Amino acid sequence: MDEETFYVVKKRAVPEVLLKAVEVNHLLESDKYMTVQEATEKVGLSRSSYYKYKDDILPFHENNRGKTLTFMLQVEDKPGILSDVLKKLADGKTNVLTIHQAIPAGGTASITISIEIRPETENTESLVHQIESVAGVHYLKILGCE
Repeated sequence: MDEETFYVVKKRAVPEVLLKAVEVNHLLESDKYMTVQEATEKVGLSRSSYYKYKDDILPFHENNRGKTLTFMLQVEDKPGILSDVLKKLADGKTNVLTIHQAIPAGGTASITISIEIRPETENTESLVHQIESVAGVHYLKILGCE
């Protein structure tokens, strides 16, 4: 694998050292007078670990503006669920590029949606959680972000 291969993983799968590096980055961005030494001490991370990982992990929502996000949903075969999902996407100020819904089988349907993340799009992480909370959505899986 080359060094520019990217992965989308859930937070629970990310090692603590990487999460702490994100936290240090956040502290440094929010307080321009804080030093790296102060920020790493505050979160309990060594400076060497911070410098090793600081550019390798970014919160998902901070690194996807102007990109295409593709995700797959498994939903109940009931009227209105796709409409509710599309309303969440519209309210979040995304641009829907493609929708593909498979023929329902066994009371469920698979839907693949590609959206454009625009500068005015809400926090993408929050938007994903809102879609997951729609009644009838069993799960959401992010397939890619280009």
